[in-house]
Amino acid sequence: MIEKAYAKINLTLDVTGKRADGYHEIRTVMQSVSLCDTISVERAEEITVSANKKAIPADKSNLAYIACEKFFEAAGIRGGANVYIKKHIPVAAGLAGGSTDAAAVLRALNRLYKTGFSTEELCEIGASFGADIPYCVRGGTALCEGIGEVITVLPKLPRLNIVISIGGEGMSTPVMYAEIDKRQSLPNIDTDGMVRAIQAQNISGIVARLGNVFEEICAEKRPFVSAIKALMLKNGALGAAMSGSGPSVFGVFSDKTAAEACAKLLKNMGYYAFHCTTV
Repeated sequence: MIEKAYAKINLTLDVTGKRADGYHEIRTVMQSVSLCDTISVERAEEITVSANKKAIPADKSNLAYIACEKFFEAAGIRGGANVYIKKHIPVAAGLAGGSTDAAAVLRALNRLYKTGFSTEELCEIGASFGADIPYCVRGGTALCEGIGEVITVLPKLPRLNIVISIGGEGMSTPVMYAEIDKRQSLPNIDTDGMVRAIQAQNISGIVARLGNVFEEICAEKRPFVSAIKALMLKNGALGAAMSGSGPSVFGVFSDKTAAEACAKLLKNMGYYAFHCTTV
């Protein structure tokens, strides 16, 4: 079985509180983009994971491996799988690369073993080992709340051109949340306005409300975040923001030619850059 594992971007991302168990409550609007990994899964006696890049762990720490364990546990069957990850999504970039791979494994195993789990049931399995995985099982456009597992499906966005760019290493997610906890005030993120704009299919309203509560924190330590964002806005982006806890930055373009030209410019300046679309 072959599944595409699409990356996600956060059109908005806000931290609304901290729970007694230490987890943070968030409100975020997530969107799938055509940048993706390709996941191949076949029946086997044991679970194995391999990838086209050496940096991808092949042991039990890989979320794809855990996805297999959790799937077989939920299905109540003894099974195995050989999982091969053809990696294109940058690692630790705020694009849900590991989570979307795990979600694709769950979908593939469900087809391969003909277990008949519904999308909701696959989301429940995913939620047991990763907050972003339930969204990645579904994909598309969605409001995610709680720790990310409470999902409200939103109307599909019109096809938009997206440029994703990275200028260097990011900061760890726990460090970013620790910084959030220290701050007396945080940027205002208009997630409710974003939801209304999406429901109205109002592109100008969508790009006007792009926002990420982590962006300012990351940009203080990683100046390339602001530099890339400025370059995108100068070269045709309708709007731009950081995704996840960084360090990837995405720009929204209405024009494919402008998006491709901006991606080329960023590459020529030494940044990673990729032109894709919303899916």
